[in-house]
Amino acid sequence: MPANGRPPFSSDDIHAYMPENVTIKSVKHIGIALFDGFALCETASVIELFQCANALVSGDRGRAVPYQVYLLSSAGGCVASSSSVNVWTESVDTPRHVRHFQVLFVAGGAGVQHIACDRQSMEWLRRTGERAGLVYAIAEGHQLLEGAGFRCAQAGWCIDEQASVGGRTALRAPRTHEVSPAIRAALSIIQEDLGGEIVRPIPPDIMSPALTQLTDMICRTATRDVSEKIRAAARWLEANGNQPLAIGRAAEAAAMSGRNFLRRFKAEMGVTPCDYLLHLRLDRCCRLLVETRLPVDKIARRCGVGSGGRLAKLFRRHLGKTPTDYRAIQRWSGESSQGD
Repeated sequence: MPANGRPPFSSDDIHAYMPENVTIKSVKHIGIALFDGFALCETASVIELFQCANALVSGDRGRAVPYQVYLLSSAGGCVASSSSVNVWTESVDTPRHVRHFQVLFVAGGAGVQHIACDRQSMEWLRRTGERAGLVYAIAEGHQLLEGAGFRCAQAGWCIDEQASVGGRTALRAPRTHEVSPAIRAALSIIQEDLGGEIVRPIPPDIMSPALTQLTDMICRTATRDVSEKIRAAARWLEANGNQPLAIGRAAEAAAMSGRNFLRRFKAEMGVTPCDYLLHLRLDRCCRLLVETRLPVDKIARRCGVGSGGRLAKLFRRHLGKTPTDYRAIQRWSGESSQGD
């Protein structure tokens, strides 16, 4: 909990920003597709946004809530996150469920690689996604969507009619662009349904680690058309980001000269390779802080930052808090959402 003992979002906030003129035409059904090993923190951030929107609209006035969020899995039942927190899910195929979801989010996490090899799970994901109006990936969830035959479009993910389950698709969005877009998608949905003013009071801590200043900059400026050479370099940085790196090696991975690589990377990705690498490392640090009990210094070394002192400086600069404070706030938010 923050040092002042106040939760990131309280009933006082709800009453202060209660919309007076919001009309709920119908409840929107939001599905969250989970699997063993999903990343709890990032998924909880998306869920928390819709919970906040419900609280802002309904308050204590007995209004109907605008969103119903469903936790889904291929078989239903208990699913364990990568941090060993168990959640109960339902299968979209059960008769008691709504048949169609207006929006489907697909979680990411350490279990993605295993699920991507499970044909039955991928076929379930394709069927579920085909029924949804809009489909969005949370972090590595894009790998599952690609494997299930979806392609990335401006308004989310849609079925690629020419792709088969388990096959490769033509477009692969870099992973570092997908942490923030899930939050952005949720905010966009809420804003479109309820109006722009309701988005303002949603607590900033819910955005972390999804919406750091650096991530926001990358998402605003990156072009949609990224060449395969730059994608290869970005994937190489992602795979090797926990090691001491020379950017020249990333240029070699892209089969480009150093100068041309720096120019092309900045033009296509919107940030320099150094800033891209920094974001990858901070993203990994955020995950380990929330999902493990490792000491800060060990996390810094594992993620290629060097030391706990350097990581603390980076956190203060980019997140406005220390790693220890970040861990405490995120864990409080996760425990609070489970309690609800």
